[in-house]
Amino acid sequence: MTKDLALPWWQDLTPRQVARLAVEDAVAVLPLAAIEQHGEHLPLSTDLDIGLGLLRAAAPILRPDMPLCVLPPLAVGTSLEHSAFPGTLSLTPETALAAVVEVGNSVARAGIRRLVLFNSHGGNKAVVDLAALKLRVGHRMLVVRANYFRFAPPTDAIPAAELLHGLHGGALETSMMLHLAPHKVRAGAIGDFHSLGQGMALAGRLLGPEGEAGFAWMAQDLNPGGATGNATLADAALGARLVAHYAAALAQVIEDARDFDLSTLAGHGPHWEFRERSGGAE
Repeated sequence: MTKDLALPWWQDLTPRQVARLAVEDAVAVLPLAAIEQHGEHLPLSTDLDIGLGLLRAAAPILRPDMPLCVLPPLAVGTSLEHSAFPGTLSLTPETALAAVVEVGNSVARAGIRRLVLFNSHGGNKAVVDLAALKLRVGHRMLVVRANYFRFAPPTDAIPAAELLHGLHGGALETSMMLHLAPHKVRAGAIGDFHSLGQGMALAGRLLGPEGEAGFAWMAQDLNPGGATGNATLADAALGARLVAHYAAALAQVIEDARDFDLSTLAGHGPHWEFRERSGGAE
């Protein structure tokens, strides 16, 4: 990975500089991604490229006085659902959870109390949820769960059916890659990758891969080629619009994390107490 001077990388700092960030009540951002198959038209680095691309786009639009540092990305995530395809790297959920929590523990030891877990891979969502809670239990710190794919998309950018079923390598991811890293996209392999979930939805079932009642799936269950969604809808202009939209949302999340009143987070120990009623204890 080439060094990006536009982002304030944690690893470029000295201990004294990190201590200064703690005094300034800075926000630390931990990028979480994946190295996994996205069909034959997108590279294994897709989730990492998108996550870092959104961070790079968000950084310049943050308010100028924002104290911020970006931790080294955890590029390999939990990708068990893609493990049947060559090239996918995956951690077990237990290992991924431990890695995120240990990094968070280190951030807390440095005195930084605001941490944004910025995730660009759907398979990491459960890990993000659990890690945030474990870090909150272990430290009196704000831990934000920010999955970009949970941010509201721009209005009328992508058809609703595609947003629902284009889970992997569809119009959304392909468009952003055409904008962020067009040299990595194999244009000749772009196609409409039908998902099992589309047929289930047409049949009126609540059960589906991401339906109201979901089921655990492997990527090949949804489409033998590993991608789902209509990538033929993608283009670089749409990708630029999506990146700008999601980057703006990410910048807002980071600023909200900086403005959050930490005094609302209670300390350790039990936080309930007996109160006498106005008429006296019973």
